Amino acid sequence: MSEQQRSALTPEGRGEHLARLRATTAENPLDVLVVGGGVNGAGAAFDAATRGLSVGLVESHDWASGTSSRSSKLMHGGLRYLQMLDFKLVAEALRERDLLLEHTAPHLVKPIKFVFPFFKKVIDRGFIGSGVMLYDAMQSLGRKRAVPFHRHLLHDKMLEVFPALDGDKAVGALEYYDAQMDDARFVMMLVRSAAQLDASVANYTTVVDYLHEGERVVGARVRDEESGEEFDVRARQVILAGGVWTQDQQELAGADAGLEVLASKGIHVTVARDRIPAVPDTGIITQTEKSVLFIIPWDEYWVIGTTDTPWTEDPRDVGATSDDIDYVLEHANAVLADDLTREDVIGVYSGLRPLLQPVKKGSDKGSTKVSREHTVMQVEPGLSAIAGGKYTTYRVMAEDVVDFAIKDTEPGRPSLTRSVPVIGAQGYAALVRDKAEIGRRHGFDEIRTDRLLFRYGSLLTDVLALIDEDPSLATPLEHAPRYLRAEVVYAARAEGARHLADVLERRTRLDYETRDRGVAAADEVAALLAAELGWDEAAVRAEVDAYREYIEARLAGEATASDAEAASRIAAAAEVPARG
Repeated sequence: MSEQQRSALTPEGRGEHLARLRATTAENPLDVLVVGGGVNGAGAAFDAATRGLSVGLVESHDWASGTSSRSSKLMHGGLRYLQMLDFKLVAEALRERDLLLEHTAPHLVKPIKFVFPFFKKVIDRGFIGSGVMLYDAMQSLGRKRAVPFHRHLLHDKMLEVFPALDGDKAVGALEYYDAQMDDARFVMMLVRSAAQLDASVANYTTVVDYLHEGERVVGARVRDEESGEEFDVRARQVILAGGVWTQDQQELAGADAGLEVLASKGIHVTVARDRIPAVPDTGIITQTEKSVLFIIPWDEYWVIGTTDTPWTEDPRDVGATSDDIDYVLEHANAVLADDLTREDVIGVYSGLRPLLQPVKKGSDKGSTKVSREHTVMQVEPGLSAIAGGKYTTYRVMAEDVVDFAIKDTEPGRPSLTRSVPVIGAQGYAALVRDKAEIGRRHGFDEIRTDRLLFRYGSLLTDVLALIDEDPSLATPLEHAPRYLRAEVVYAARAEGARHLADVLERRTRLDYETRDRGVAAADEVAALLAAELGWDEAAVRAEVDAYREYIEARLAGEATASDAEAASRIAAAAEVPARG
């Protein structure tokens, strides 16, 4: 089997991966089992696999189905952490961002320009300007710059670059660069990268218990949510990358000590691109009293966020409230010339940041006080946990936790992820050079070709091969023309999609890219998936009904005033259908 074939997360391949996990024994365990399929877990699995270790990765739902698909979609250095004097975190994040841009993931991460408006001419230009000057200087230490240097904008130039800004309030601005990515696709590509290096990976596989020999953790008992089967997976080392579920997993393992994680909710809204005029690929960043406001250009719409509020409900049921949406719109309108209204909102998504909690339980300190630097800890012998950090530093976090976990059992096996690119990077530059020919041959305009290259990198050749075999797959989805029918088929054949929601929420982003949250496209997408995943008519109807019920619950939550009310609406929605 070729590396490309090993990386494909096919329906048949999932069974093979589960069989390899099932075949582990006390005499023949995995070197490392990773629990949690978000960016930290996927990153750790990829890291361990680059070292030549035998690796398993399990996730109870879909890849990146929690926090890692609900971010601001930025790979940024964390400019605001300079205010907290967290120079180490910022320097580390900037190095990692540039590595992604230039070498390991240029197909998944791209530069983006931000305008930071000034409202107090002298104070803001001095304070913000000095901060960004330091931010830029830290990018130039010992390496070639990956993005252009910042520049100051006087009032008229500011409005030329971002005409939608309120020129009566903003007196000038600063322009600087960071980077953005599609978070859910990035995680899925990390999983595929691990699989390409022979890791055994399985989504919809839940840890129901941890195996012990004396006080030592020696693996986990898992349940395949598709079949209901339970079996043991043996491993020399287990790594827990559970995000906001970290404490639940530590309790499941019976640990006396562990990491304490605080869940903080962040929500984003999307509005049509033509609603906020600006120079292409230029966004806004400004501070609010509680968080940072981003107005981020993304495809044919804007992503606007975020909030930062403690979440005490079940992490599975996170949702936005009416107050959350109003808060984001209010703060966007504080910098825009023309106010946005609720009618302008296309979609809404919500996620939970897993922040390390440095204070005792019961403290009333807010989540915005918590540092995002990561921590690795031995929860029990054989079980290591990692939490904290930020998306951009996922690679460093993965390297640290694997180093920590194997220091006694596999010393002398360094990480190679600084040099080994994420799948889809090799050959990407050549496809970019040939993009005009790709568009001509398949009838794509430049926007669609660029979109496809950013989604797939060099793996676009596999998607195009599907179209060559069946030209009907080049047809855009009727109710979601941003995507081709081939992309849905490829999601099932190669990207591990098991359910309708996996495609509508993570392989595509129709749950917040369209006003109906993807409901209109559900029947067509489900029909395409049915042919790939062997669904009968009843299964198709169950998938569509469950997705519609879930969207209705989210919309109902967005009309409520409290987290408890929003969570209760979502909790009452149908579960993702299981397959027997």
